[in-house]
Amino acid sequence: MQNARSISELNRLIQQALETELDPVIWVIGEIADFRSAPQGHAYFELVEKQGNTVQAKIRANSWAFAYRSIAAKFEAATGSRLKNGMKVLAQVSVNFHAVYGLSINVKDIDPSFSLGERARVRQETIDRLTQEGILRLNARHILPPVIQKIAVISSPTAAGYGDFINQLKSNSYGYHIYHKLYPSTMQGNEAVNSILKSMDQLESDSEKLQLEAVVIIRGGGAQLDLDCFDEYRLAAKIANCPIPVLTGIGHERDETVSDLVAHTRLKTPTAVAEFLLSGFREFEENLGIALQRLDRTTRQQLSNETGKMQQLAHQVKALSESRIKLEKEKVNSVVTRIKITTKGILASQANQLTGAERNIRRGADSFLRSKTEELKSKELILKQLNPANILARGYTRTEVRGTPVNLANPKLGDMLKTHSSNQTISSTITQIEEK
Repeated sequence: MQNARSISELNRLIQQALETELDPVIWVIGEIADFRSAPQGHAYFELVEKQGNTVQAKIRANSWAFAYRSIAAKFEAATGSRLKNGMKVLAQVSVNFHAVYGLSINVKDIDPSFSLGERARVRQETIDRLTQEGILRLNARHILPPVIQKIAVISSPTAAGYGDFINQLKSNSYGYHIYHKLYPSTMQGNEAVNSILKSMDQLESDSEKLQLEAVVIIRGGGAQLDLDCFDEYRLAAKIANCPIPVLTGIGHERDETVSDLVAHTRLKTPTAVAEFLLSGFREFEENLGIALQRLDRTTRQQLSNETGKMQQLAHQVKALSESRIKLEKEKVNSVVTRIKITTKGILASQANQLTGAERNIRRGADSFLRSKTEELKSKELILKQLNPANILARGYTRTEVRGTPVNLANPKLGDMLKTHSSNQTISSTITQIEEK
């Protein structure tokens, strides 16, 4: 085509248009990406515009050594951090178009107050979101054990803050021992959030097995902008929803990160976290000592009170016993008196009865003896009457045959008879027997 232009002509037209239409310098907002510095002191990077994680636009940028030295020094003095990837900055730039290398910008200045303000804005948005979701102080609802003995530590293993923390725990003069397991993590930069989240996932899965009682997130000191990862929503939400208490000692005394806000307990430094944990031991031991003193004092007081009560009861028991014994003695004496009186009465009555019985016995005996005497006399009389001697004395005789009475002997003729009288014995022979 007759109106076709060469590439160099087109580039020249673009360059003329840019020089005509644009101001010599422009303030732009963008996020630093692909940052690198050259040995000569120059800085090369890209400024990126993002919507979430999606890149909407980007442009090559550079800052020459003379300008960059001043920009970097001023930025670090104001923010405490060096320029690096991921930072959102307000930069004063001039637009350049090179026929070979194309469009780029040259950074003349960077406003550090914007980065600080942007950081504050993002931080506040995160706080507002956590508040709306009702989890800003969710982790604080966990009850800390009186003595925390098993902890998970999220830190860089090479960080000075971690070394200070471990040294403080191990060198305590009381000999307290706290079990701790390190979950190594990157604690600053673009990879910090993902690294810490990975560590938290791991420790949550280990929590029940290891019987972890708390999580400690610590890092050494650093620049303000190095703490940006601790303002990220994902990390703050993870801390808020952690099933055990989270303690932070991020190591920056001036700023309080969102992670500090959602944590159960926020302390300034790793050493302060260690001291806080050890103070729980000391307080528990002191409280235990106080409790023992109170128990001892209460026990002594109770023993004293009970001893007093026992002594009072002993006096009462003694008095009551003496009174009862006296009363029982009186009762016994009264019973003894009554027994004596009753016994005397019974003895007198029994004596009277015995006297009467004796008289009756005597009368009976006398009567019995008289009766028996009369009976004996009567029998004696009969016996006297029956005595053969008496019979013979009255003129009767007794005849025997061979010593047997004649009436019983069945005598025969010629048998010898003996006849007895009171004064004679006559022998005769049977010459005649007449039957009657």
